[in-house]
Amino acid sequence: MVDGFQIFDTHTHMGRALHSGRTCSADDLLRSMDAHHVDRSVVIPFPIIEDCAGTHELIGKAVREHPDRLVGCVYFYPLRNSAAFRSEVKRCVQEFGFRAIKYQPQYQWLNLLSADSDYFFEAAMENRLPVICHTGAGVPGALPSLFMFPARKFPELPIILAHSGGGGLLVAEAIVAATFCPNIYLEISTLMPNHIQGVLAHIPAPRLMIGSDLPENLETELAKIRHLEIPRSAKEDILWKTANRLF
Repeated sequence: MVDGFQIFDTHTHMGRALHSGRTCSADDLLRSMDAHHVDRSVVIPFPIIEDCAGTHELIGKAVREHPDRLVGCVYFYPLRNSAAFRSEVKRCVQEFGFRAIKYQPQYQWLNLLSADSDYFFEAAMENRLPVICHTGAGVPGALPSLFMFPARKFPELPIILAHSGGGGLLVAEAIVAATFCPNIYLEISTLMPNHIQGVLAHIPAPRLMIGSDLPENLETELAKIRHLEIPRSAKEDILWKTANRLF
C-alpha cells in the first residue's frame, strides 16, 4: 500500500526468458513488490521459454506459498496443439488455481479473424479466465483492433489489452477497441501520463489497470498514476479495484 492506495500489479514475469536471458525468481519478484509496497501481482511466464509446463509449476509453487500476494497466469504456445493447450490450461486452474491466461501474438500469432482460433478463447471461457493480450510490438498480430473480433464473439469474456497498444504508438486503436467492446479492459504500462489522460477521456477508470512488465519499470508505473491530476477514486480503480474484481 502506498499513500493509502492498495496496489495490484497486473503484469509481472517469472522464470527464464530465452529471448533476453533474463531470469526472475519468486524471491526476486517479492523483493521488488516489497520495495515498492505492492500488495498483489499477476505472474506470467516470459514470452519465449523452453518449458511452459515447467514454468507453470514454478509459478504454481510460488502461488501456493504466497496466495495472498501472487496470482498465476497460464501461458502455453497455442499453435503447438489445441488439445494440449486446453489440457494445460485446465491443469493450471485445477492444480495451481491460476486466474488468467496470456496471449502473446508477438511470438505466437493466431488469426483472430478465423473461427480456427476460437479454441483459445473457449478455453478461457470454460475455465473462467480473463485473457491478457499483448499489444504493440508484433504488429500486425498485436494490433488492438484485432481483439474486437473475439471480444464481440465472446461478450462475457474479459479481454485485457496489455500496454494499450504499446507506448502510445497504437493507443488510439486501444481506445476505439475498448469503446466499442465493453468487455475490453486496458492495462496501461508503457503509456505516458498524457496518454493516460487521453484514455480516461473515453474509457472509465474501472476498466483500466496498472502493470509493470519488468521490476525496473515498477516505480515509474506507480508514480505516473499517483501523481496524475485525476480523482482519487479513479486512482483507486486503476491501482487496485479493477484488477481485484477481475482476478
